[in-house]
Amino acid sequence: MDSTQIAHRHASNSMQSLEPSEVLAVLRTAKAKDPREWAMILVAYKHGLRASEVCNLCIEDLDLKNGHIVVKRLKGSLRTTQAITEHRGEPLLNEQRALRDWLRKRRDDGSAFLFTSQRGGRMDRTQFFRLFRALAAEAGLPAEKRHPHALKHSLASHLVAGNVNLALVKQQLGHKSIGSTMRYVMTTDRQASKATAIALMSIY
Repeated sequence: MDSTQIAHRHASNSMQSLEPSEVLAVLRTAKAKDPREWAMILVAYKHGLRASEVCNLCIEDLDLKNGHIVVKRLKGSLRTTQAITEHRGEPLLNEQRALRDWLRKRRDDGSAFLFTSQRGGRMDRTQFFRLFRALAAEAGLPAEKRHPHALKHSLASHLVAGNVNLALVKQQLGHKSIGSTMRYVMTTDRQASKATAIALMSIY
């Protein structure tokens, strides 16, 4: 088993997620490196995509004029059409800008894929893994968080922490079952008791 497989297994088993400051650190490093890197990592984070799903995105899946992207997920997950948004408060999260910057630079090599490799054509998921690992290391992330799948876990954790309705979190992540989404919900007895007390007070 090579280092890539070991890292993938470790990341999958431990459900690592990044703090918001760590997400921004990786995006800042990526933006300084190249528009492609910035756009790929931002799209992966904001739509909760696996490495293969990012690499499988095609030009025709993207509609910047109307502000949406078609996400074709793997492993039996939902196919969804999601918004491509700006973010006035944090420029690093401006998906419209990131994608426009990349498309201006993207060489037209006849490939249908949105994110092409330096040699042209579809970028392989192992290439994306190595790219992310290098950027995450440069951004100062610990070794256990240097895997692109951490971006999907991060989005889920951040939405749950932000009290976003679980049905909406489920849809954004492309989960067919709410059970898959519930893996990201961490609650304590104290939180449950407090919520119960508040609910009963509103009823009685």
